[in-house]
Amino acid sequence: MSRGTAPLLPDGLVVVVKRECETCRMVAPLLAEIGATVYTQDDPAFPEGVPAIHDEELAVSWHHEIETVPTLIRVVGGVEVERTVGWARADWQRITGVTGLGADLPVMRPGCGSMSVDPDLEHHLAARFGGSALHSRRIELADLDDDIEAMFDRGFSDGLPVVPPTEERVLRMLTGTTRSPQDVVAVVPPDLVEVTVEKVAVNAVMAGCLPEHLPWVIAAVEAVCTDEFNIHGVLATTMPVGPVLICNGPGTRAVGMNSGVNVLGQGNRANLTIGRAVQLVVRNVGGGRPGEVDRAAHGNPGKLSFCFAEREQDSPFTSLAVSRGFAPSADTVTVFAGEGPRCIVDQKARTAEELANAFAACLRTLHSPKLVLAFDAVLVVGPEHARVFAEAGWDRDRLLAELHARLQIPGSELVHGAMGIADGVPEHLRDATLPKFRDGGILLVHAGGGAGLFSAIIGGWANGATGSHPVTKEVHR
Repeated sequence: MSRGTAPLLPDGLVVVVKRECETCRMVAPLLAEIGATVYTQDDPAFPEGVPAIHDEELAVSWHHEIETVPTLIRVVGGVEVERTVGWARADWQRITGVTGLGADLPVMRPGCGSMSVDPDLEHHLAARFGGSALHSRRIELADLDDDIEAMFDRGFSDGLPVVPPTEERVLRMLTGTTRSPQDVVAVVPPDLVEVTVEKVAVNAVMAGCLPEHLPWVIAAVEAVCTDEFNIHGVLATTMPVGPVLICNGPGTRAVGMNSGVNVLGQGNRANLTIGRAVQLVVRNVGGGRPGEVDRAAHGNPGKLSFCFAEREQDSPFTSLAVSRGFAPSADTVTVFAGEGPRCIVDQKARTAEELANAFAACLRTLHSPKLVLAFDAVLVVGPEHARVFAEAGWDRDRLLAELHARLQIPGSELVHGAMGIADGVPEHLRDATLPKFRDGGILLVHAGGGAGLFSAIIGGWANGATGSHPVTKEVHR
């Protein structure tokens, strides 16, 4: 077994060992007896009394896929014909042809992990010896160049330092998915450029992701690049919106996403880097840069990263993903074109009706108290507020129905000039009653810290065919 163009092994018996391995030390006295060529991974003076080749760069170990030491190999005509790992007396006697070899040793003993599969080294070795495993363009920097500053200079950054995507780091990132690096994930607007798994991994490295975050980034990129979400329009609008990622499923806890205290804020690596990676893909692959296609008049800090998990474990509501047709066991990402969050404060409500009144009053002001039907919203219900609804027996459907009932607004309050506000609906709608939100226009999510009678609203961009629809994608490894 070997990878690529491997250093040739000499004919005869070959043994790969390291001093750190107890089994290697046990078999060391046998190596002179069998006349093997010995490669030692760590200590060039090991084994004592036996000439050994120091596999200092681990090139032999990596190319010949040595996963366990000791490994005994028989080579004929430059080709490996047989190997055994660890110590198994019968196998060593058969391969070496030495009857009675190691008769005083245990019948068998497992070996140790080869240095070439050490998690701290394997991706470095793959980058060094693996040839052109990656297809992305390489950028060579001079020895005196600052790689962080070079990324800024080339426009790869969102304004904060990014992690240089070395081949070793990208290879490590790709271990987070079973997908081929050259699989096309999506066509990224506005430049309509195909993005591969490898390119997503490059940007995930730059964002600071871990390999286990990569499937979430891939699913989110798939979602934002759909016609329904319309990332081109989200970029081009002068409103302060960007992709908001709402994550569901047991995998959110497995990768350490935050759904509790400070859920919409800083401090959690998974939340911040997954959202940031998606934004970097849109910027670096799709060309969605501020001041160019991105024409937001004000923007919002969430355009760096806005990603969080729903607090499902103690929620009185079915999850957002379940409400959108997915199984509770599914890992999903829902993308929503949203602005920054705003707080709902109600410390006094003790009944579901009172709290629903407060929620509806706050939702009424979204973007403007006179703008109706044009915008969606995410309602992030905090645990203490959720408890009020749970004690009243209100589930997701009941709460949403109660909110929609309270958000039926007389046209007389909405027409041009009403309330002293010039904006509004045409005069012919004065006698109509109009809902603040379209059906399905409020996305209900349970999240936040357990202390504090607070909830939050994330306002959306224009909905419908000319705007953006929320999109949910399942996460696959």
